[in-house]
This record gives sequence, C-alpha cells and structure tokens, in this order.
Amino acid sequence: MSKKDNSEAKETQEETQKNNQQSKNQKHKPTAEKILAEEIEILKSQIALSEQKFNESQDKYLRLSAEFDNYRKRTLKEKSDLLKTAGEDTIVKIIPVLDDFERAMTAMQTSKDIEAVKDGIALIYNKLKETLTQMGIKEIESLNLEFNTDLHEAITKIPAPSEELKGKVVDVVQKGYYLHDKILRFSKVVIGE
Repeated sequence: MSKKDNSEAKETQEETQKNNQQSKNQKHKPTAEKILAEEIEILKSQIALSEQKFNESQDKYLRLSAEFDNYRKRTLKEKSDLLKTAGEDTIVKIIPVLDDFERAMTAMQTSKDIEAVKDGIALIYNKLKETLTQMGIKEIESLNLEFNTDLHEAITKIPAPSEELKGKVVDVVQKGYYLHDKILRFSKVVIGE
C-alpha cells in the first residue's frame, strides 16, 4: 500500500467516524418537532388542570349562592313571622286585665255599693300598672321638676304659683312613659313662668 492509499483510507476512516458521531448526536439531540410536541402536551395538561379548578370553583360558587339565597329566604320568613306575632306577649299579659274590666262593668250595672265598685276599679288599675311595669314600661316623673325638652312637651305656660316653680312643670296634662330606657311618649306638661 502506498502512502496515497494509506492517507485515503485514513480519510475514509475519519469520515466514517464523523458520520457515526453525527448520527449518535442526532439520536441524543431532540428535534424541534419533538420539543414542540412535548410543550404542547405540557400545555394541554395545564389547560385540563385549569378547567378542573374552574369547574370546582364554579360548583362552589353555585352552592354558596344557593345557600345564601336559602338563608335570605329563611331570615325574611322569620322576620315576617316575628312581625306578625311581635305583640303576642303583650296581648297575652293584658287580656286578664280586660277580663277584669268586663267583670267590673257587669258588676257596676247591678251593684248598689259604689265604694266596692271604686275599690274594684282601683284594683284593676293597679293590676294593669303592675303588668306594664313587668313589661318594662315606666312612668316619666315630671311634676314639680325642671322642664326638660328631652322628656317633656310643653303645652302652655302659666304664671308660676310660687317663685320656686318658675321654669318647672306645674301640671301634667298627659303622662309620658319609658319602655326600658327608650321614651315611648313624652309627657305633655304646663310650665310655670
């Protein structure tokens, strides 16, 4: 073999090794198509996961919305029922007093003893007053006290019978009442000047 043949054989051998190396590199190196296909699969799985989360959130929202609607309807019904029966306790407590008044009226028609009728009416009045006190109703004290616009409504002014009654309540035309600490009705009063 000549040097020329030897060098050609060597070049052929080097070329074969290069080709083998390139084909090995191509087997290990992913192509752009493979990369895109892998990225598409990843994106598809992310979309599926997002859709699942969206569906779960939508389901939670619908359930919560329905639950709130039921709560709203229930509280509206309870409020309506409460308004219908709000005065029931008061009425139940006052009915016995009404019964006493009916008995007193019947007794007044046939009774000749006026003192007994007066005593009966006084008892009924005290019973009514006690019932109202138990429900939290309290009379506003006004007579001979300083005029207070937060408690009193002035009907008129008259000359004060004495110097110490000037600017004070000298007469109560209509009593005022508290319900616990809230004013139900202002006292209608006459003021001395």
